[in-house]
Amino acid sequence: MPAVAFSNVSVAYGPTPVLRNVSLDLPARQTHVVLGPSGSGKSTLLKCLTGLLIPTEGTVTVFGRRVVSATLPAQRMANREAGLVIQDGGLFPHLTVADNVTLPARLAGWPDRRIAARLDELETFVGLAGDLRLRFPRALSGGQRQRVAIARALLLDPPLLLLDEPLSALDPMIRTELQDQLKEIFEAVGKTVVMVTHDIPEALHFADTIALLENGTLVQHGPPDQILRRPASDWAKLFVRASVPRWRELARSLQALGETL
Repeated sequence: MPAVAFSNVSVAYGPTPVLRNVSLDLPARQTHVVLGPSGSGKSTLLKCLTGLLIPTEGTVTVFGRRVVSATLPAQRMANREAGLVIQDGGLFPHLTVADNVTLPARLAGWPDRRIAARLDELETFVGLAGDLRLRFPRALSGGQRQRVAIARALLLDPPLLLLDEPLSALDPMIRTELQDQLKEIFEAVGKTVVMVTHDIPEALHFADTIALLENGTLVQHGPPDQILRRPASDWAKLFVRASVPRWRELARSLQALGETL
Protein backbone atom coordinates (compact mmCIF):
# COMPACT_ATOMS: atom_id res chain seq x y z
CA MET A 1 0.00 0.00 0.00
CA PRO A 2 1.42 3.43 -0.91
CA ALA A 3 1.89 5.99 1.84
CA VAL A 4 0.06 8.58 -0.25
CA ALA A 5 -2.39 7.94 -3.09
CA PHE A 6 -4.23 10.31 -5.41
CA SER A 7 -6.97 8.60 -7.42
CA ASN A 8 -8.48 10.56 -10.32
CA VAL A 9 -8.20 13.80 -8.33
CA SER A 10 -9.57 16.99 -9.85
CA VAL A 11 -9.80 20.37 -8.14
CA ALA A 12 -11.50 23.51 -9.42
CA TYR A 13 -11.76 26.99 -7.96
CA GLY A 14 -15.18 27.95 -9.27
CA PRO A 15 -15.11 27.39 -13.03
CA THR A 16 -11.30 27.27 -13.13
CA PRO A 17 -9.72 23.77 -13.09
CA VAL A 18 -6.50 23.56 -11.07
CA LEU A 19 -5.88 19.80 -10.98
CA ARG A 20 -7.12 17.52 -13.74
CA ASN A 21 -7.68 13.82 -13.10
CA VAL A 22 -4.40 13.21 -11.23
CA SER A 23 -3.61 9.63 -10.18
CA LEU A 24 -0.39 9.15 -8.26
CA ASP A 25 0.97 6.59 -5.77
CA LEU A 26 3.88 7.57 -3.50
CA PRO A 27 5.71 4.80 -1.61
CA ALA A 28 6.61 5.18 2.07
CA ARG A 29 10.00 6.30 3.36
CA GLN A 30 11.06 8.04 0.19
CA THR A 31 11.43 11.68 -0.83
CA HIS A 32 8.97 12.63 -3.56
CA VAL A 33 9.27 15.96 -5.35
CA VAL A 34 6.32 17.62 -7.08
CA LEU A 35 7.88 19.71 -9.83
CA GLY A 36 6.46 22.22 -12.26
CA PRO A 37 6.19 25.91 -13.16
CA SER A 38 4.09 28.44 -11.28
CA GLY A 39 0.38 27.75 -11.64
CA SER A 40 0.82 24.06 -12.44
CA GLY A 41 -1.11 22.89 -9.35
CA LYS A 42 1.79 21.85 -7.12
CA SER A 43 0.66 23.60 -3.95
CA THR A 44 -2.95 22.57 -4.55
CA LEU A 45 -1.82 18.94 -4.60
CA LEU A 46 -0.11 19.46 -1.24
CA LYS A 47 -3.20 21.12 0.26
CA CYS A 48 -5.22 18.03 -0.62
CA LEU A 49 -2.85 15.97 1.54
CA THR A 50 -3.31 18.20 4.58
CA GLY A 51 -7.10 18.34 4.34
CA LEU A 52 -6.99 22.08 3.75
CA LEU A 53 -8.62 21.37 0.41
CA ILE A 54 -11.01 18.58 -0.57
CA PRO A 55 -10.97 17.50 -4.24
CA THR A 56 -13.86 18.34 -6.50
CA GLU A 57 -13.58 14.79 -7.81
CA GLY A 58 -11.55 11.72 -6.87
CA THR A 59 -10.00 10.58 -3.58
CA VAL A 60 -6.85 11.23 -1.57
CA THR A 61 -5.60 8.70 0.98
CA VAL A 62 -2.77 9.06 3.49
CA PHE A 63 -1.54 5.82 5.05
CA GLY A 64 -4.81 4.17 4.07
CA ARG A 65 -7.02 6.88 5.57
CA ARG A 66 -9.15 8.83 3.14
CA VAL A 67 -8.98 12.59 3.52
CA VAL A 68 -12.65 13.50 3.60
CA SER A 69 -13.08 16.73 5.55
CA ALA A 70 -11.59 20.18 5.95
CA THR A 71 -13.11 20.62 9.43
CA LEU A 72 -11.07 21.47 12.51
CA PRO A 73 -11.13 17.89 13.94
CA ALA A 74 -9.87 16.60 10.61
CA GLN A 75 -7.11 19.19 10.67
CA ARG A 76 -6.02 18.12 14.13
CA MET A 77 -5.82 14.51 12.97
CA ALA A 78 -3.89 15.56 9.86
CA ASN A 79 -1.42 17.52 12.00
CA ARG A 80 -0.54 14.31 13.86
CA GLU A 81 0.11 12.50 10.59
CA ALA A 82 1.89 15.23 8.65
CA GLY A 83 4.33 18.02 9.43
CA LEU A 84 4.13 21.04 7.12
CA VAL A 85 6.85 23.53 6.17
CA ILE A 86 5.98 26.49 3.94
CA GLN A 87 7.87 29.42 2.43
CA ASP A 88 9.65 31.58 5.01
CA GLY A 89 8.59 29.19 7.77
CA GLY A 90 5.06 30.41 8.43
CA LEU A 91 5.93 31.21 12.04
CA PHE A 92 3.58 33.06 14.39
CA PRO A 93 5.20 36.51 14.87
CA HIS A 94 3.90 36.98 18.44
CA LEU A 95 5.40 33.69 19.67
CA THR A 96 9.00 32.97 20.60
CA VAL A 97 11.03 30.28 18.85
CA ALA A 98 10.33 27.86 21.69
CA ASP A 99 6.59 28.56 21.62
CA ASN A 100 6.44 28.28 17.83
CA VAL A 101 8.18 24.91 17.85
CA THR A 102 6.21 23.42 20.74
CA LEU A 103 2.75 24.71 19.79
CA PRO A 104 1.63 21.41 18.14
CA ALA A 105 2.57 19.45 21.27
CA ARG A 106 0.64 21.82 23.52
CA LEU A 107 -2.41 21.50 21.28
CA ALA A 108 -1.98 17.72 21.46
CA GLY A 109 -1.92 17.84 25.27
CA TRP A 110 1.65 16.74 25.87
CA PRO A 111 2.97 17.26 29.44
CA ASP A 112 5.58 19.98 29.97
CA ARG A 113 8.41 17.56 30.71
CA ARG A 114 7.89 15.68 27.47
CA ILE A 115 7.67 18.93 25.51
CA ALA A 116 10.92 20.22 27.01
CA ALA A 117 12.77 17.00 26.23
CA ARG A 118 11.57 16.97 22.64
CA LEU A 119 12.52 20.64 22.20
CA ASP A 120 16.06 19.94 23.42
CA GLU A 121 16.34 17.02 21.02
CA LEU A 122 15.11 18.92 17.99
CA GLU A 123 17.20 22.05 18.58
CA THR A 124 20.33 19.94 18.35
CA PHE A 125 19.01 17.91 15.44
CA VAL A 126 18.12 20.83 13.15
CA GLY A 127 21.05 23.04 14.17
CA LEU A 128 19.39 25.68 16.35
CA ALA A 129 21.46 27.04 19.21
CA GLY A 130 19.77 27.16 22.61
CA ASP A 131 20.09 30.94 22.93
CA LEU A 132 17.55 31.36 20.12
CA ARG A 133 14.67 30.00 22.19
CA LEU A 134 13.49 33.36 23.48
CA ARG A 135 13.80 35.25 20.21
CA PHE A 136 10.82 36.23 18.09
CA PRO A 137 10.69 35.46 14.34
CA ARG A 138 11.49 39.07 13.41
CA ALA A 139 14.92 38.64 15.05
CA LEU A 140 15.80 35.55 13.01
CA SER A 141 17.48 35.18 9.65
CA GLY A 142 15.66 33.43 6.82
CA GLY A 143 17.66 30.26 7.37
CA GLN A 144 16.94 30.30 11.10
CA ARG A 145 13.20 30.72 10.48
CA GLN A 146 13.21 27.69 8.22
CA ARG A 147 15.08 25.63 10.81
CA VAL A 148 12.45 26.58 13.38
CA ALA A 149 9.71 25.56 10.94
CA ILE A 150 11.42 22.22 10.30
CA ALA A 151 11.70 21.58 14.03
CA ARG A 152 7.99 22.37 14.46
CA ALA A 153 7.07 20.03 11.61
CA LEU A 154 9.07 17.21 13.22
CA LEU A 155 7.85 17.84 16.78
CA LEU A 156 5.06 15.24 16.92
CA ASP A 157 7.21 12.77 14.95
CA PRO A 158 4.66 12.46 12.11
CA PRO A 159 5.24 9.79 9.46
CA LEU A 160 4.74 12.31 6.64
CA LEU A 161 6.57 15.59 5.96
CA LEU A 162 5.15 18.13 3.50
CA LEU A 163 7.26 21.02 2.23
CA ASP A 164 5.94 23.77 -0.04
CA GLU A 165 8.82 25.66 -1.69
CA PRO A 166 10.58 25.74 1.71
CA LEU A 167 13.86 27.26 0.51
CA SER A 168 12.80 29.51 -2.35
CA ALA A 169 13.02 32.76 -0.36
CA LEU A 170 16.61 32.20 0.81
CA ASP A 171 19.77 33.62 -0.71
CA PRO A 172 21.86 31.11 -2.72
CA MET A 173 24.52 30.42 -0.10
CA ILE A 174 22.06 29.75 2.74
CA ARG A 175 19.81 27.82 0.37
CA THR A 176 22.62 25.45 -0.63
CA GLU A 177 23.61 24.93 3.01
CA LEU A 178 20.03 24.17 4.05
CA GLN A 179 19.51 21.86 1.07
CA ASP A 180 22.40 19.70 2.28
CA GLN A 181 21.24 19.78 5.90
CA LEU A 182 17.64 19.05 4.97
CA LYS A 183 18.65 16.05 2.89
CA GLU A 184 20.64 14.71 5.85
CA ILE A 185 17.57 15.19 8.05
CA PHE A 186 15.36 13.32 5.58
CA GLU A 187 17.80 10.42 5.51
CA ALA A 188 18.10 10.36 9.29
CA VAL A 189 14.37 10.40 10.13
CA GLY A 190 13.34 7.88 7.44
CA LYS A 191 9.93 9.47 6.80
CA THR A 192 7.80 9.86 3.71
CA VAL A 193 8.54 13.31 2.30
CA VAL A 194 6.57 15.26 -0.32
CA MET A 195 8.28 18.46 -1.43
CA VAL A 196 7.02 21.07 -3.89
CA THR A 197 9.47 23.07 -5.98
CA HIS A 198 9.78 24.70 -9.40
CA ASP A 199 13.57 24.36 -9.36
CA ILE A 200 14.97 21.39 -11.31
CA PRO A 201 18.41 21.25 -9.61
CA GLU A 202 16.70 21.30 -6.21
CA ALA A 203 14.36 18.50 -7.31
CA LEU A 204 17.31 16.40 -8.46
CA HIS A 205 19.12 17.04 -5.19
CA PHE A 206 16.31 15.61 -3.05
CA ALA A 207 14.13 13.30 -5.11
CA ASP A 208 13.73 9.55 -5.11
CA THR A 209 10.81 10.22 -7.48
CA ILE A 210 9.62 13.29 -9.34
CA ALA A 211 6.01 14.05 -10.29
CA LEU A 212 6.01 16.61 -13.12
CA LEU A 213 2.91 18.80 -13.42
CA GLU A 214 1.82 21.03 -16.29
CA ASN A 215 -1.35 23.11 -16.05
CA GLY A 216 -2.85 20.80 -13.43
CA THR A 217 -2.08 17.60 -15.34
CA LEU A 218 0.41 14.92 -14.28
CA VAL A 219 2.79 14.74 -17.25
CA GLN A 220 5.30 12.21 -15.90
CA HIS A 221 6.19 10.39 -12.69
CA GLY A 222 9.34 8.42 -12.07
CA PRO A 223 12.94 8.50 -10.84
CA PRO A 224 14.99 11.62 -11.64
CA ASP A 225 17.14 9.97 -14.32
CA GLN A 226 14.00 8.93 -16.20
CA ILE A 227 12.65 12.48 -16.13
CA LEU A 228 15.98 13.79 -17.46
CA ARG A 229 16.76 11.12 -20.04
CA ARG A 230 13.30 10.19 -21.28
CA PRO A 231 10.89 13.14 -20.99
CA ALA A 232 7.35 11.94 -21.62
CA SER A 233 6.24 14.85 -23.82
CA ASP A 234 7.55 17.76 -25.85
CA TRP A 235 6.58 20.11 -23.02
CA ALA A 236 8.48 17.98 -20.46
CA LYS A 237 11.54 18.07 -22.72
CA LEU A 238 11.35 21.85 -22.98
CA PHE A 239 10.86 22.26 -19.24
CA VAL A 240 13.88 20.11 -18.40
CA ARG A 241 16.07 21.69 -21.05
CA ALA A 242 15.20 25.18 -19.83
CA SER A 243 17.64 24.69 -16.96
CA VAL A 244 20.48 23.23 -19.04
CA PRO A 245 21.84 26.62 -20.20
CA ARG A 246 22.06 27.74 -16.56
CA TRP A 247 24.00 24.61 -15.59
CA ARG A 248 26.38 25.07 -18.53
CA GLU A 249 26.86 28.75 -17.76
CA LEU A 250 27.63 27.91 -14.12
CA ALA A 251 30.14 25.25 -15.18
CA ARG A 252 31.89 27.70 -17.51
CA SER A 253 31.99 30.36 -14.80
CA LEU A 254 33.46 27.96 -12.26
CA GLN A 255 36.04 26.77 -14.76
CA ALA A 256 37.04 30.34 -15.57
CA LEU A 257 37.23 31.16 -11.87
CA GLY A 258 39.50 28.16 -11.29
CA GLU A 259 41.85 29.28 -14.04
CA THR A 260 42.28 32.70 -12.42
CA LEU A 261 43.07 31.39 -8.93
